[in-house]
Amino acid sequence: MKLKIVDIKVADMRELWRPRPADGHKGTFGHALLVAGSKGMAGAAVLAAEACLRSGIGKLSVQTPDDNRIILQISVPEAILGSQSPDLYDAVGIGPGIGIDSELVRLYLTSVKRPMVLDADALNVLAQDADLQALIPPHSILTPHPGEAGRLIGSSQLDEVARYAQERQVFIVLKGHPTHVCMPDGTIIRMPVGNSGMATAGSGDVLTGLITGLVAQGYTPREAALLGVWLHGAAGDAAAREMGEASMLARDIIRHLPDAFNELKSKK
Repeated sequence: MKLKIVDIKVADMRELWRPRPADGHKGTFGHALLVAGSKGMAGAAVLAAEACLRSGIGKLSVQTPDDNRIILQISVPEAILGSQSPDLYDAVGIGPGIGIDSELVRLYLTSVKRPMVLDADALNVLAQDADLQALIPPHSILTPHPGEAGRLIGSSQLDEVARYAQERQVFIVLKGHPTHVCMPDGTIIRMPVGNSGMATAGSGDVLTGLITGLVAQGYTPREAALLGVWLHGAAGDAAAREMGEASMLARDIIRHLPDAFNELKSKK
């Protein structure tokens, strides 16, 4: 297929971003559910949860195994532990650190009919079951790195990833430098932010939480994918300016999310 690659600018992101209303309350800014973590992988849930909360969301619930409860309650006290019916949430993100739990992924794919955010182990489960892939809600956001894309699609080549996004009518964030966002209409957006310091464990969990939080706040899947990738990359660039790329950790990206938001706000 012929690729239509479009470069995006910070001015485009400023057009997407919506300032918070002064009279807003927790209900104004949405309630998300993150399904994340497994025994020994509490960190994935912590990183995704904190990034989701830093996105500006009103409330966040996290479904994670009991082994992780104390860690989550200490690390991210703002999060609510446990889940209710998926219909009660404004957005659902699933995958960081959950392990190869096909029944968990199937449960959410069969019960959630609106777009979801799917990452990490959720994508690895999907890669093993073509029938599950057919259940992905249209306009969901998938966020694979090249290895995950190769397992899911059979290739990490940009044209093949873009073809899959068209066929499945989903948004695919192909992580890398640069990161590309493949649209259901065949357009590919090349993001101008990010650096090699972000190639570190947990960085993708941060992105999942951030995008899920934006969807919960009422951004469309297209807007949330683009804005989430841009904020993630801009925060990573701010972290690299402070400490260099080699020593960056995923939580440094979260710490610099305010800088990324302020860059959008500065010229509104």
